[in-house]
Amino acid sequence: MKSPAGWQEPGQTPEFDEYSLVLEGMLRVETRSGILEVRAGQAVHTPAGEWVRYGTPEAGGAEYTAVCVPAFSPGTVHRDGN
Repeated sequence: MKSPAGWQEPGQTPEFDEYSLVLEGMLRVETRSGILEVRAGQAVHTPAGEWVRYGTPEAGGAEYTAVCVPAFSPGTVHRDGN
């Protein structure tokens, strides 16, 4: 995924584990317990059932790969406000 500077996804409480590997830039990962700044060469795991919000606030945005287990689906992501 390539995300532009200033992008922020709605908060969500997915039914799947998500593993994100940052290739370029920085991915901000916000959970109820804090905020992680995941940089190029680093990865993060967010477990199923945990509220999370992703964003790329820095200039240049970010490029990262996300793997969802089981696979992502609109019916299991449970975004805030839906």
